[in-house]
Amino acid sequence: MEQKEIWLKSLITENPQEGYELAIKLSRMGVKSTQPDMDVLKKLRKEYANSATDLTAASHVIAVNFQTISAANNYWR
Repeated sequence: MEQKEIWLKSLITENPQEGYELAIKLSRMGVKSTQPDMDVLKKLRKEYANSATDLTAASHVIAVNFQTISAANNYWR
């Protein structure tokens, strides 16, 4: 079995800005995991980059990930 690199060591971040950046990375990694073919990803990007519906859906995924990270960080209290 192939050993994968562990890129997500923790959901804990120093502040909300870092948490938001992590939420974006989680979202991007999710897309990359579901569509590992980079040529297809690049081809599809042209389509969804100009779609308000698709961009709103992507923003929603980031928001859900940020909500999870915020909770893991006790909302930085």
